[in-house]
Amino acid sequence: MRTGKVVSGVNPSGPATLRQQEIEFRRLKRKKLHLPVLLFLLALVVPWVIFIAPLRMSLYRFVLLVTILLCLGRWIAGKAGRIRFPDISLLLFSFWCTLSYGVNNGVAVSVQSMGIEFLETVGPYFLARCYIRDAEDFHNAVLLLFRVVTFLLPFSIIECVTGQNILRELFAVILPTRSDLPALRGGLTRVQSVFDHPILFGVCTGSIVGLVHLVLGHNRSFFQRNLRTGIVAATSALSLSSGPIVGVVIQAFLLGWNAFLGEFKIRWKILIGILVSITVAIEMVANRSAIEIVTTFFVFDPASYWFRRIIWEVGMQSVFNQPYLGVGKNDWERPEWMPPSIDNFWLAQAVSHGLPAAFLLLLTFFSIFLATGFKKRLGYKLSAYRAGFLISMTGFFLVGWTVAFWDAAYVLFLFLMGSGVWMLDVESKEKGILQLKGV
Repeated sequence: MRTGKVVSGVNPSGPATLRQQEIEFRRLKRKKLHLPVLLFLLALVVPWVIFIAPLRMSLYRFVLLVTILLCLGRWIAGKAGRIRFPDISLLLFSFWCTLSYGVNNGVAVSVQSMGIEFLETVGPYFLARCYIRDAEDFHNAVLLLFRVVTFLLPFSIIECVTGQNILRELFAVILPTRSDLPALRGGLTRVQSVFDHPILFGVCTGSIVGLVHLVLGHNRSFFQRNLRTGIVAATSALSLSSGPIVGVVIQAFLLGWNAFLGEFKIRWKILIGILVSITVAIEMVANRSAIEIVTTFFVFDPASYWFRRIIWEVGMQSVFNQPYLGVGKNDWERPEWMPPSIDNFWLAQAVSHGLPAAFLLLLTFFSIFLATGFKKRLGYKLSAYRAGFLISMTGFFLVGWTVAFWDAAYVLFLFLMGSGVWMLDVESKEKGILQLKGV
């Protein structure tokens, strides 16, 4: 009796099962990265600044401008899987940010900010939702990101040692780029490379440590897996920025925990239990909070910690003063000696657009994170991919409490967040094909 269902022309219970599944597996392995994703990820490392009247554009913004309506159309038509809760919450987040600009600054004044905010928030997320639809798409995107980081590494070493940003100079021959003075730390240059700030360089390159280790490293030798991971970690460290380095260290710790206790299904529950117990003990015994104590270990300059603490206190006061729609484009309330930047991505959302905006973005993040984390029966390979995704997103989330994300780091964060939603649509038949080769 035939009980199997035909998937992509394969009948899992037919007499030619093995041969048919082998053909299907090879077909999937030949799958290439979709062109919109390829163009977007490559555009992230092109530092051109292109002005169209008063509008400042970058290459990745042009890619998003071309693809955003196409992606939204595919999403509405059901070509990105079923519509999910985080899709709606992200659209609501973008709407609330637009409302904040309109109420605080007027539509006529802030129409440019409204458009860019919508483009950079909705565009990369739905690009990933529409074109990262299976394990091969996911693997290919991570592979491209790794190759980009590997390409940046030798130029970054030169910049760190000599202070000369060769890549930016080469791009500037064709079109204008930002020209910033090198920032020094400990006699070395903080690498900025093709990004707008050393922090963005560190965040963008270091955010894929978990993905590279568990996605590209799946079924690879110990040497190959750790060499690739080391390349990414070393590249990010050249930013000489504590926030990105903290993100790399956190991902490395989680990867080590996953490898050491890989046979235990409850390993993450054990880790959460240990961390909660330590946190409670510190709060009961120490004079400072657990967050304050941990933070001091991950800053190059102790003054940096205290300044971030002041930003938090003053920023939260601004949030309490304008809790619903924030300040929009207006200057936020602070002492005259404080610079306008807020070194906390999540706090910056609340200050600029109000608590509802910060809540909606956190809701989007955790609805993806938790749903993916509790997804059952993924199989060995997809479980490894899932772990890499969650570890990288954990690093991104925690780093966001110490630095701000903007431009390339912001859109990459939204893209990576959307790139893991496909796992929620995985069905058993697809797993059967993927597990054919013992994966």
